Amino acid sequence: MTHWLIHHPSLLSGGLKGIEKESLRINAQGQISQLTHPNALGSALTHAHITTDYSEALIELITAPHVNIQDTLGELQHIHQFVYENLGEEQLLCASMPCGIDGDESIRIAEYGDSNIGRMKHVYRHGLWHRYGRTMQAIAGIHFNYSVPDPLWAFLHAKQGEKQSLDAFKNAAYFGLIRNFQRIGWLILYLFGASPAICKNFFKSRPALMAQFEEFDNGTLYHPYATSLRMSDIGYKSKNQANLAIDYNTLEGYIQSLSAAISTPYPEYEQIGVQVAGEYKQLNANILQIENEFYSIMRPKQIAQSCEKPTAALRRAGVAYVEMRALDLNPFTPLGIDAPTARFIEALLLTCLLTESPNITPEELRINNHNQLTVANNGRAPNVQLIKAGENISLQMWANRILQDMAPICHALDENEIGQPYSEALALQHELVENAQLTPSAKMLSVMQASHQPFARFALAQSATHKAFFASTTLDDATRQRFNTLASDSLLKQAALESAPQPDFGQFLHHYFLGNPRVN
Repeated sequence: MTHWLIHHPSLLSGGLKGIEKESLRINAQGQISQLTHPNALGSALTHAHITTDYSEALIELITAPHVNIQDTLGELQHIHQFVYENLGEEQLLCASMPCGIDGDESIRIAEYGDSNIGRMKHVYRHGLWHRYGRTMQAIAGIHFNYSVPDPLWAFLHAKQGEKQSLDAFKNAAYFGLIRNFQRIGWLILYLFGASPAICKNFFKSRPALMAQFEEFDNGTLYHPYATSLRMSDIGYKSKNQANLAIDYNTLEGYIQSLSAAISTPYPEYEQIGVQVAGEYKQLNANILQIENEFYSIMRPKQIAQSCEKPTAALRRAGVAYVEMRALDLNPFTPLGIDAPTARFIEALLLTCLLTESPNITPEELRINNHNQLTVANNGRAPNVQLIKAGENISLQMWANRILQDMAPICHALDENEIGQPYSEALALQHELVENAQLTPSAKMLSVMQASHQPFARFALAQSATHKAFFASTTLDDATRQRFNTLASDSLLKQAALESAPQPDFGQFLHHYFLGNPRVN
């Protein structure tokens, strides 16, 4: 696979890495915040680095892409520092699974103002509420964005004989990366999953689901060997999406299958209605309202123009990067992610790129989902079995094979580094494969058991520690001023959108779904 790396190791360096990190704002009593997104942070609609996801309290911090992962993490730390300077008594919950919620009504749906695009984002979230409930929309995660370095693309394109255009080659190779990640993405859940337990309050609006779990204590449910309940079927899974056959074998197949889901009516959602008594309950009554409603562990991405649909952006310019969405927040580090984790992910994604990637059949898609759910719910169980090429294989054996395949990739990435940080990151994960008690999910349960803490108290204590960390570090004046300027500029931009002439909202939606949005 990688014999040429001996002579060209530097080709692997230079890929761009960006991070999107969600966190739930909680008040001093440990409850989900009922306050509006702080005005000092700017407009959640138009700010490039500080926005919100489903809930008004679910803040999302977004870095620019950087070649050096230390620069990415450095920017993420600066964003955290600025946010904490403007949170008052509130803090960011360190865990992926929410605590401090009291049923659906305690979770405020995010507001984005009165412009058509702002209304669309809000109505979309209303649709998620009516379809799935609000509670699961308070789950937080980390998205790792990665783009392959241009010199590597040129080399690989020439190596395969330039049988197709460079753009077509890149699109096909990115989808090959995605298919391979779907095959082995369960490894991320095992190594970095950090949501083995859940507050009982999480199930207040869906009490029937509680029977699936064991009781850790009076306030906490769990699976003893779970790694990432966030990525299990209590998260963003749903019966209609389970039957979707999204095509990851080609770019065109992906666009067509996703577009079909957005334009196909779904009877259960038709019963909800779209515009009822003059108010929008959802954007449409189709299987998916928009592309973002389809939850997958990795998405092909292209930077969209104003009001452009993600599939339209992909059709216009192809795949620019991939968004890996399988990562829980690590409650043991203030940023929710550290450098060794990020380096390991980069090396894993390059391994997926450089490994042969046959098309995925419907049966393999089913097996991939089975493996993911097995690891999410039971990944630390002794001798847990997965399915590979139609046969059972132990998780440990398969994980070790993947790590062995990654070794030359890590060695090549180390060529441009001081020391061997990629190989060291790989060695750390070897230890976790050999000893499941070292994984974050096991460490969480161990701390909770030793301190007799329910999940909520553990998460609040860790969150307070992180808040103290950021309080002890001060932004320099220039960086603070830059963020203040970004915040004020974003508010002005939102005001300009809202003051400009706009078409009727229904007309706006009609043109948006046609791929020809009229924003003013």
